[in-house]
Amino acid sequence: MKQNKINNAIDIEIEQQLKDKNKRLIEMVIERAKRDFPEDIALIGLTGSFCTGDFHEKSDLDLIIVNNTDRGWEIGSCFILDDVGYDIYCTPWETRLAQQAVLDNPGVSSLTDLQILYCAKPEYLEKFNKLRQQALDTMAKPIGIECIKRAKKHLDLAKQEFANALLAEKIGAIRYASAGVLYHLVNCLVNLNNTCIKRGIKRYLEELLTYEYLPDSFEKLYMSVIEAKTIDEMRAASLSLLSSVIQLYDKMHSEFSQNLVPTYDNLEGTYEELWCNCRNKVITSTTAKDKSYAFFAAMGAQDYLDEMATEHCGTKKFDLMQNFDADNLDIFKDAFLKAMDEYRMEYDKVGRKVLAFDTLDDLYSYYMGSGCE
Repeated sequence: MKQNKINNAIDIEIEQQLKDKNKRLIEMVIERAKRDFPEDIALIGLTGSFCTGDFHEKSDLDLIIVNNTDRGWEIGSCFILDDVGYDIYCTPWETRLAQQAVLDNPGVSSLTDLQILYCAKPEYLEKFNKLRQQALDTMAKPIGIECIKRAKKHLDLAKQEFANALLAEKIGAIRYASAGVLYHLVNCLVNLNNTCIKRGIKRYLEELLTYEYLPDSFEKLYMSVIEAKTIDEMRAASLSLLSSVIQLYDKMHSEFSQNLVPTYDNLEGTYEELWCNCRNKVITSTTAKDKSYAFFAAMGAQDYLDEMATEHCGTKKFDLMQNFDADNLDIFKDAFLKAMDEYRMEYDKVGRKVLAFDTLDDLYSYYMGSGCE
């Protein structure tokens, strides 16, 4: 009991020493901003462990210094003091803060929870508060398709890192890539839950486990990536976690996406665009038996039809690529032309006519008249 009291006294003493040191460091940076950069530095704020209270004896001081000009970068400095490394750096309005305001940057909490220490002018604080409120308003919305769209960027980055894990040969490079998979999947899940990490990398798993939307057995999958020892284990663990998050993403995308259906308005011009961008390429390339040309024409047609089905019109999904055979290109051509006929039927169902002209004079009359208004 006596020993615990002694330890607590030491902890309290160390905590006070850290706070005193940080106070002097903060005053030093603010003094420099006022003296040397009165027009260049807009705001200085505190974030990180000293803001959340989750610090230890070797924690550094996380200052966010918002600069108005390139000259403001000169206030930055990186140094070691009392065996602790400090990085005094700047954050421009247009990059990090603007991205955080739309939840397009993992460090959103350094915007939403920033403790303002210095403000050069009232208008800077007003500008900052607008960005902060934008982020808070976005996170206050119900989970929906916007969260899903933000999550996709991080999911795609995780897939890229998994490809790196497969392509790398050295164990260090593979472990690094698997760490990338894990990091981007963390950010994917953060966005799927429409929130932000508040307490840094030390609390990643702890925070994630409080989320509503997580893959089954997430903690086990998460730790298996970290605990993997061999190349095969790293790749297998990364794949298992990646696959589980993909399944969650697909389920949520299906649940929260609008059920698009073809309508007179949303189909406008889409059949004509399919004809313009894909039809002649497919026919020309397959007739010429040009395998490379046909292959990329097939990819373009598939991409367009996928976009119409999932993002714009809710039209039927077509799997054209299953019909591609470099040694029998006519199979693909026939499948594509059949898909075009089926797409045309969507026009018929909603009463839309294909915009086609027999002569240039007919087109001129339509285009220059009231028909295209």
